[in-house]
Amino acid sequence: MNKLFFDIETLPADKDKHQILKKFYKSRLKQGKTKSIFQDFLAGTSFGGTFGRILCISYAFNDEPIKTLKGDEKKIIEDFWQIAERVDLFIGHNILQFDLIFIRQRSIILGVRPTRNIDLKKYYSKDVYDIMHEWNNWNGTISMDELAHAFGIPSSKSKMDGSQVAGFHEAGKDEEIYKYCAADVKVTRSIYKKMNYE
Repeated sequence: MNKLFFDIETLPADKDKHQILKKFYKSRLKQGKTKSIFQDFLAGTSFGGTFGRILCISYAFNDEPIKTLKGDEKKIIEDFWQIAERVDLFIGHNILQFDLIFIRQRSIILGVRPTRNIDLKKYYSKDVYDIMHEWNNWNGTISMDELAHAFGIPSSKSKMDGSQVAGFHEAGKDEEIYKYCAADVKVTRSIYKKMNYE
């Protein structure tokens, strides 16, 4: 069985989207749907593929070395879908509600046709093993950092965490982000093995 352990790192909307986002921000402000300042609203775009962007995808098949897709976002997504053709089981943390949906949304926006269908419905685990949901039996959330500490696995969050990705990117520290993303994949693989007695 070809198991793919993976993780993505995302960024807020690019500058060319800021004007239209100001319009949406003002509309939500008037409707009382947000109380945040525009910069916080903008930072929140990194949580969805509508305006957020993929900076990198780190992955590893089974026990193979971890690799990272980086550079042009469209090429990252095209490469991901080529890799996906060989996958029997996608494994990650919160991938059903974040990573895979984000990849699907960006694929549509950038015109990249997926090479296969990945069913993202709730409680589904035929092609997807989401360690967060498998741990809690779909009842609540738990961070990967918490699981790592519970299992005695060195955490990937010691030098940075996901909330710092945009700041590191703006500071020109993409290499550190790639290392962090790869570290998340390493931890994901270790947690999966613990959870499956491997």
